Amino acid sequence: MTAPSPSMPVAGLVPAPRREHGHADLLVRNAKVFTGDPDRPEARAVAIRDGRVAALGDDHDLAHLVGPGTKVVDALGRRVIPGLNDSHLHVIRGGLNYVLELRWDGVRSLRHALAMLREQAGRTPKGQWIRVVGGWTAEQFAERRMPTVAELNAAAPDTPVFVLHLYQSALMNRAAVQAAGFTRETPDPRGGQIVRGRDGEPTGVLLAAPSALILYSTLAKAPALDEAYKRTSTRHFLRELNRFGLTSAVDAAGGFQNFPDNYATVADLARSGELTLRIAYHLFPQTAGQELADLKRWTETVKPGDGDEWLRLNGAGENLTWAAADFENFSEPRPELAAGYESEFESAVRLLLENGWGFRLHATYDETIRRDLAVFEKLAAEGLFPGGNRWLFDHAETVSADSLDRIAALGGALSVQNRMSFQGAAFLDRYGARAAAHTPPVRAMLDRGLTVAAGTDATRVSSYNPWVALHWLVTGRTVGGTALYPAGNLIDRATALGLYTRGGAQLTGEQDVKGVLKEGCYGDLAILSADYLTVPEDAIPDIESVLTVVGGRMVYAAAEYEGLDEAVPPVSPAWSPVAHFGGYRSGAQQAQAVAEAVAESEQHRRWRVARGAVPDAAPSLVDPCFAH
Repeated sequence: MTAPSPSMPVAGLVPAPRREHGHADLLVRNAKVFTGDPDRPEARAVAIRDGRVAALGDDHDLAHLVGPGTKVVDALGRRVIPGLNDSHLHVIRGGLNYVLELRWDGVRSLRHALAMLREQAGRTPKGQWIRVVGGWTAEQFAERRMPTVAELNAAAPDTPVFVLHLYQSALMNRAAVQAAGFTRETPDPRGGQIVRGRDGEPTGVLLAAPSALILYSTLAKAPALDEAYKRTSTRHFLRELNRFGLTSAVDAAGGFQNFPDNYATVADLARSGELTLRIAYHLFPQTAGQELADLKRWTETVKPGDGDEWLRLNGAGENLTWAAADFENFSEPRPELAAGYESEFESAVRLLLENGWGFRLHATYDETIRRDLAVFEKLAAEGLFPGGNRWLFDHAETVSADSLDRIAALGGALSVQNRMSFQGAAFLDRYGARAAAHTPPVRAMLDRGLTVAAGTDATRVSSYNPWVALHWLVTGRTVGGTALYPAGNLIDRATALGLYTRGGAQLTGEQDVKGVLKEGCYGDLAILSADYLTVPEDAIPDIESVLTVVGGRMVYAAAEYEGLDEAVPPVSPAWSPVAHFGGYRSGAQQAQAVAEAVAESEQHRRWRVARGAVPDAAPSLVDPCFAH
């Protein structure tokens, strides 16, 4: 591979004396191409012109498409796949905050995680917080436990620290408790708990009981970025997603994401042609009691499909009304939703359908899904539902066979995320292995012919790394290695990849132009660091892209291709955790840290044995005090 230039010829390919307009802008050759197209599942080369796939074939078949301006990339025999599409990602909100966050995604020892926190405290300016916001679980650490508040205080005695753990809890050091204004007089919010000591003072532990609102509202008290920093932050977050081969995402909106204000940054990047990820976004009413007013205002001012192939409105949700939303905290009992929420919910759905809007619905439990389906069936009896509009359930971890049949009959779809990768242990503890074996029942969804798409629900719980989610779909294991599913609820690698490519395109109505490598479709692809279809299962989460292409643009490049991608401004502000640590921590980066954590764990075991706290048994990485 040569340095970047307008033309990068590869030995054996000589520019043909053809008219310029017939030549490719980009040719990827010497590749193992998985196209996703059943009519032509494999190829050796892909040509892209004007942002679209112009041709596929063998190297010699496409040689005539090389002209003086063609960029030729030798894949060196690597696997090439269609660009990945996360069908449920909070990409807009995540981008606005990315450079503020210390990411523990992929970190494999608590010792290393605390060292990162301690180091970041030394560079964080007064008035700012250190935020660890999702993408990790205690199961991933060699020590198999969470940090303690005392450890946060020791690592950062003066800098506020907020550590979010799944949808379950948050830990705050002493400085963060003070910065958030929590005192012994602060009341517990509805659905949440401020844990207090014997003296009545907050300990620094917040519990979702079961609502995560207390966690997110506390996080919202931390300083936000100004507009210029938000722009840079979003560009770097998109580049981080490109790093893993993502070329598209469906933004599921979410709490504290107001329209149009919080959408202004991605809209600005779209106008200037600086998006490196295609985004289809949703609108989510933010305030309980005024959901119908918000939905009505939006249906009168914008409509699904507004935008272009880079940024477009896809519909409403993932909440339509707050009363109809359940919670996904498996450490707490399933919440009982209020009686009679169906009336307002029906009004919201009716309003959307009458105005040609599709929607997505957050529903973790079958009990919620059944109630929602009853509303849809009532509207279907009137001939209103679905009325040609796309709709889907998100999450659906405990959806029943009967509900799947009803969803199919009503023309619905499903978007599943690997939340069980991170929360599987909590689910097992509460509901047992038998229930966990089909949570969610992905195989049963596909067997019914339902449209199913895959995603992560990043960034506040699961990691945004799509290969962690693909590993979960294929193996049924959590990030800590706990087996959840029998063979009957697993899917093969090609099927899983289809959920991450074609599936997402179907949810946005773009299946004719996205999700496969086929003539006329978007020129979105990734050259992988390892062959997803053949590597050992345990190696799947470590896959990255070495070259990601969106619409023929090289938006991320590494390894032999480093320097070929589009430049981005440096991470700012300079004290940003991302500027020093980057984002997701790869397996290679973690090897030394894990070895150190194992050594420390053994020292701790010996200390306890010497004091008679535990028997002198074989060493284990699992501290029995923190089994989960």
